[in-house]
Amino acid sequence: MNDQRPLLGSIVLYLLAALVVVVSVYPFLYTVATSLKTGSAIFDTSLWPAAPTLRNYVQLFEGRQPFGRQLLNSVLVATVTVALALVMAVTASYALGRIRFAGKGLLLLVILAVSMFPQVAVLSGMFELMQALGLYNKSIGLVVPYTIFTLPFTVWVLTTFMRGLPGELEEAAIMDGCGPLRIIFQVFMPLLWPALVSTGLLAFIGAWNEFLFALTFVTDDAQRTVPVAISLITGATAYEVPWGSIMAASVIVTVPLVLLVLLFQRKIVAGLTAGAVKG
Repeated sequence: MNDQRPLLGSIVLYLLAALVVVVSVYPFLYTVATSLKTGSAIFDTSLWPAAPTLRNYVQLFEGRQPFGRQLLNSVLVATVTVALALVMAVTASYALGRIRFAGKGLLLLVILAVSMFPQVAVLSGMFELMQALGLYNKSIGLVVPYTIFTLPFTVWVLTTFMRGLPGELEEAAIMDGCGPLRIIFQVFMPLLWPALVSTGLLAFIGAWNEFLFALTFVTDDAQRTVPVAISLITGATAYEVPWGSIMAASVIVTVPLVLLVLLFQRKIVAGLTAGAVKG
């Protein structure tokens, strides 16, 4: 009986894992299948289309909206946001994780409190800031609010990793005459790559999928990002919703994130689990 318990537990574990995979993957498979259907075939109950076609993808880039330009806007905004957030977070995490000063605990709590504010609560103030900086109705201007809302998370995560780095490395670097910036970028940076990849990817996903700020601060179609662009895809009339084009756009937006996760999955796991077994 005792020999059967591990087997039964393994079976239950694999069944639960399979259920999670099906629930997680099926919506994406349905989206891909629907994006390959046209006309009345979209409402067919079969998962895979009888006559798959790329017509929806072609129409997406030939439509009234400059979807290609909007896709590039999202790539630019998300990339710049991640770069700025990580550079500032690394330097801030060094100060918060390695330097002793009065009020450090309170400062960390303030940073955490900032991350709890809902976007709508600061929307009006952020709108005034965007206009004052001359960034309203410019896609690159979205980097400002995105970075502000990304920094608390990245600072907190990187501070935890920075505290776990060996103190001997810093002492040896100081003995060799290294300053703080050189210690951060030449000594600690190679050790922080798993944390940087995991936090950077999560920050990229957040900036890539953000909707409220992109909808509020950008009104020009050529400057919009893809989440807003997808929401504005409409047919000739209110009753003709182009579901095929919407599904095709959703696939195009989702595939880059899936590829990034698959490409950096080992570093993501290492970054999320590092320090989990340390006392």
